[in-house]
Amino acid sequence: MLVIKNLTLVMTKDLRVLLEDFNFSLQPGMKAGLIGEEGNGKSALLKAIADPESLRGYLVIKGEIITAGEVIGYLPQALPEQFLDCSTRHYLASRVSQDSFDYALFYRLLDGMGFPEDRISEQIKMRQLSGGEKIKFQLLCEMLKQPTVLLLDEPSNDLDLESVKWLESFIRTANTPMIFVSHDELLLDRCANTIIHLEQLMRKRKPQHSIARLRYGEYVKNREERITKQLRIAQKEKEEFAAKLERYRRIYQRVQHELRTVSRQDPSVGKNLKDKMHTVKAMGRRLEREKGQLTRRPDYEESINVSFDTSITIPRGKVILDLHREPLQVGGRILSRSVHLRVTGPQKVCIVGANGAGKTTLLRAILQELAARGMKYGYMPQDYTEYMDPEQSAVEFLLRTGTKEEITQIRTYLGSMHFTAEEMDHALAELSGGQRAKLYFSKMILERAEVLVLDEPTRNLSPLSGPEIRAALKAFGGCIIAVSHDRKFIAEVFPEVLLLDEEGLHPVTFSPELEDDWSNH
Repeated sequence: MLVIKNLTLVMTKDLRVLLEDFNFSLQPGMKAGLIGEEGNGKSALLKAIADPESLRGYLVIKGEIITAGEVIGYLPQALPEQFLDCSTRHYLASRVSQDSFDYALFYRLLDGMGFPEDRISEQIKMRQLSGGEKIKFQLLCEMLKQPTVLLLDEPSNDLDLESVKWLESFIRTANTPMIFVSHDELLLDRCANTIIHLEQLMRKRKPQHSIARLRYGEYVKNREERITKQLRIAQKEKEEFAAKLERYRRIYQRVQHELRTVSRQDPSVGKNLKDKMHTVKAMGRRLEREKGQLTRRPDYEESINVSFDTSITIPRGKVILDLHREPLQVGGRILSRSVHLRVTGPQKVCIVGANGAGKTTLLRAILQELAARGMKYGYMPQDYTEYMDPEQSAVEFLLRTGTKEEITQIRTYLGSMHFTAEEMDHALAELSGGQRAKLYFSKMILERAEVLVLDEPTRNLSPLSGPEIRAALKAFGGCIIAVSHDRKFIAEVFPEVLLLDEEGLHPVTFSPELEDDWSNH
């Protein structure tokens, strides 16, 4: 059994405490969903368990993590750089001992995941796999180790909708106890029977954690009810105390005034007033004690603040995009026979499809068309490093003119996105995936983009921020063209969903409650 005792994680660079006195034991049958805002230490906690050496120089680990006798399967959020140029066959050999290779399990996993065996080859490098293929293949390799504990960091990232359904079934039916990080609210709600919530309070100076043997939806509901109730009680007690304090001040001031004026004229009255002042001061001391016993406002981390300028609009019917690709191809490989996509203002269109179908390739073609039309667009790539200099700071990434006023505006906005002053100056390479996702949203908002092109925009954001993101994008007055597998995101934001396959784009209906009932219009 995985047992964690008094674990504290401290960042070496700025001495920020990510986690403090964390105690947890992973019980048989437990499927623990690990949630929290970006940069709160979710990935660091998994690494501290699975690969503490990888945190050397970055984090100080205090406390005890007991993994004796356990075989740990670990799926990191991103494949380490040194493995990207490995062939897929070499990567498999490096992860699984050939002496204990279980071929029956291997073929069962290949079939269950829908991963083609011919993608395991000396000729195919890991970087050549699509995002979803990387996730599936890494998970396959970890499962071949027959782990007794599974640690999965954003396992649904980059998976197509069919694969996400497979992943749900895998997590629900697996006998292996696990801790998994996910942004997918449906995945959490359907699979997790325990929630571990990491928070950072007081501008990330005070860590807080909660552990609840509840499903995700129940945890969120209970948390909101608890916060609302405590806020209501705290506000009521504060108002009642303020009224008592005001009465005390009036009495105190009146007695003090009488002492100064009346006591000089009549000493006997003065003695009574002094006795009365002793009583009044005793009342003040009682109020001081009462103040310390008032219900405190609850400490909790608020979801991020994302809002687009409401003045941004695109006239209805204005042609934003009229794209033809016959065929859609990359590197000589034909992905789809004939693609035609026409978008007019203010449409919101989501493109879905299997891993490797060409969704990201299609988005890149869309960007070229938008640029040719002179549209004011913003782009959020699936691979955040695509448009980021890892040595730049968060502030530098968002700079356009470099004026003092702009820097102040950027810092203010980043503060509303829960960046600390220190994180604003950190190199982008040091920020979490979710923090970099926030930077792309910030860039689109600050630059007043009229067309948003989004490739898996919610993939690294906290599920607790999901409702805020969806509400902001739903209210956005411009156009949105997105690729996503986030089922709540698709259902709540996009009236129009298009399936990309080898023939082209096809309108489909989609509901997270009826995922198996895809149908062409």
